[in-house]
Amino acid sequence: MAERPEDLNLPNAVITRIIKEALPDGVNVSKEARRAISQAASVFVLYATSCANNFAMKAKRKTLNAGDVLAAMEEMEFERFLEPLREALEVYKKGQKGKKEVSEQKRKDKEKKVDSENDRSREEEEEEERMEEEPDAEDDEAEN
Repeated sequence: MAERPEDLNLPNAVITRIIKEALPDGVNVSKEARRAISQAASVFVLYATSCANNFAMKAKRKTLNAGDVLAAMEEMEFERFLEPLREALEVYKKGQKGKKEVSEQKRKDKEKKVDSENDRSREEEEEEERMEEEPDAEDDEAEN
């Protein structure tokens, strides 16, 4: 478990992308500044996680949930981020629901395909049995 900012290293590519998205074009950021922002982000993640964990512990849960994080943000006096976080959470939930629906549809389509293939196999087997029985019936007629 990361207890110190030095123990948590966020990927440089992620930090660089966030910095670029936050600043206007043409603004350069030194390596030292990127490192400082990375360390600040690590401290923030650790602090937010610790606060959210306190809310989960008060509720006698071991699992942090989105409500814990939102409550932590409020406790940390980041109220202005609550609404954007709620909106992002809704977008995430809708995306997850959409993924679940797509997955369920794929599963149903696969089942239909398997059922269809099984039906064809049964029909082919029945046709083969009929073909095998027909010569026997012709032999019986020839004998009479």
